Amino acid sequence: MRTNLILIGFMGTGKTAIGRRLAVHLKKEFYDTDLEVEKTTGLTILQLFQKHGEIRFRSEESLVLRRLLKKENCVLATGGGIVLDADNVELMKKRGIIICLMARPEVIYQRVKKRENRPLLQKGDLKQIIKQLLTERQAYYNCADYYLDTSDLHFDEIIEKIVSLINE
Repeated sequence: MRTNLILIGFMGTGKTAIGRRLAVHLKKEFYDTDLEVEKTTGLTILQLFQKHGEIRFRSEESLVLRRLLKKENCVLATGGGIVLDADNVELMKKRGIIICLMARPEVIYQRVKKRENRPLLQKGDLKQIIKQLLTERQAYYNCADYYLDTSDLHFDEIIEKIVSLINE
């Protein structure tokens, strides 16, 4: 039985904020792959990208995912690109219920525009980069069991909808 809830989706869709609240609501442990990568490496995600590049980050991310998915009964917020690795997707499907959080590009822009800790958004026109990455990653997010657009919902509404989905 898959007791883990795994939140995937593009940056700024609410995976961490919702994941924390969902874990409290369901009385499950909460983990965030980005925070776990930072703990493991002693570097922020931005520092890791700048010092070692995206390939090293993705490797660390996969290692953290494997370690976390040995656990049961957790809520796991993942980095937006974790689905780019087919092995990660296969493991997530085996070990949990995958919920893809989505949001419209303009909502994502509003949520991430003031944050400087997003390495993939550091160069160029932010709105254009968001649209481009969303387009490139859309097919990868199709691995989810459930999909939920967070654009116009408050946290309590999102939690309620997720609980309803998993109880069906």
